[in-house]
Amino acid sequence: MIRVLLVDDQPLIRSGFRALLDLEDDIEVVAEAADGQEGLALAREHLPDIVLIDIQMPVIDGIEATRRIAADPALTRVHVVILTNYGMDEFVFNALRAGAGGFLVKDIVPEDLLHAVRVAARGDALLAPSITRKLIHRYVTQPLHAHTGTGLEELTNREREAVALVAQGLSNDEIADHLVISPLTAKTHINRAMGKLHARDRAQLVVLAYESGLVAPRSS
Repeated sequence: MIRVLLVDDQPLIRSGFRALLDLEDDIEVVAEAADGQEGLALAREHLPDIVLIDIQMPVIDGIEATRRIAADPALTRVHVVILTNYGMDEFVFNALRAGAGGFLVKDIVPEDLLHAVRVAARGDALLAPSITRKLIHRYVTQPLHAHTGTGLEELTNREREAVALVAQGLSNDEIADHLVISPLTAKTHINRAMGKLHARDRAQLVVLAYESGLVAPRSS
C-alpha cells in the first residue's frame, strides 16, 4: 500500500486528489494539510511514502517544507512530489535543490497522476515532460556556474557515464542499451552514484550533472 499525504491550501484540490487516489487498491491517503507547517507535522506523524505538496502556501511554503523533510533523518524514506499551477520558473530549481523527487503541474490527467505516485513510491524521480524540457532549456540559455567539490571524482567511469545519461532524460532500459549492459547493472551504477553524491533521487542527479559541468548544455 502506497501511503500519501496531501498538502495544499485549496480544499477543492485536496478533495479532488483524494477522491482519485482513494479509488486505487494500492494507494491510501493517510492525511491532509492546508499549509506547509501542518504538512511537516503530519509527515513526521504518519511517515507517508509520498507527500504531494503545493509550492505556494501559507505559514511555510512547499519548498521550505520540502527542505525540512529532506533534512530530517526520520523522513529519509519520504518522497516529495511538488504540485504547481506554473509550467516553469525559479521554483523548479529551488524545489529540486531542496530535495523534491518530482515536479508535476496540477492540470495533469488522472492516469498520469496515478503513474507519478507509483513511480515516486519506487524512489524514481518524476518530472512532467513539460518541466523536463524547460529544465534543460534553462541550463541551455542560462547555465549556472559549475560547483566544485561535488564528489564526482569518487565515481567510476561507468557511474559518470550513467549519471550523464540520466541527465539527458534516459530511463534505466535506455541507459542499459546505450552502455551495452543489463538494466539491473545500469540501475546499480545509478544507485551507487546517488550514494556517493548524496543525491536523494534521479532529479537531484540531473541538477548535479549540469551544475558540476559533467553534462554541458547544448546551444540548440
